[in-house]
Amino acid sequence: MDKEPATANGSTAHPTSAGLRTPRAAAIAGVLFAILLICSLWLLRLSLPSDPLEAGAWLQTSTRRVGIALNLVPFVGIAFMWFMGVLRDRLGTQEDRFFATVFIGSGLLFIGMIFVAAAATGGTIRAYSVQPKAIFDSGTFAFARAFTFDIMHIYAFKMAAVFMMSASTLALRTQITARWVALLGYISAALLLLGSGYFDWVLMVFPAWVLLVSSYILVDNLRGSSRMTSKAEQR
Repeated sequence: MDKEPATANGSTAHPTSAGLRTPRAAAIAGVLFAILLICSLWLLRLSLPSDPLEAGAWLQTSTRRVGIALNLVPFVGIAFMWFMGVLRDRLGTQEDRFFATVFIGSGLLFIGMIFVAAAATGGTIRAYSVQPKAIFDSGTFAFARAFTFDIMHIYAFKMAAVFMMSASTLALRTQITARWVALLGYISAALLLLGSGYFDWVLMVFPAWVLLVSSYILVDNLRGSSRMTSKAEQR
């Protein structure tokens, strides 16, 4: 029986699916995710006070900047799903079902929760534009502000930490990245688990790590393309 053709990362592919192979430059999705998320978090950090129970003065001065940050969030989610696809493609048949389940689940939960937080913040801004006084008198603003803070800092980015730990474990077992990249992922995940509810700057650790992993994969893929081109020219 003939063996199925192998892809560049060691996985097998059916001849009919050859046209659906992931492009080598697809790792750029992780770079885009990291840049967009850093920009969004930075704009929110400049606009919103650290205290989730503050009085809401930013609604009078910073709604435009917050709106820009929120409009970036859907593209953050799209780029992150592409990044997850790149990692799974690189794993190929080496993907462990247990860790892959945690990896995919935590990633999707992270995206879902930042979407919910962004929608809640956007809804608060719209409600304020219609009835600026009523939103404070009813206690709606206090609830919405505390809700978005908790879902971002306590839940979403702790899921990001779980994603980093599972991805780092898969990287160590399959050697799809250098060992030091995976170990740095564990350290970064620990920072998020312990500090995301207390320090805003810790949130930047996640996109920074994704940027590192994506850059590593992108460079490695491009080197692989160069080696294949050189071999073809020698023939």
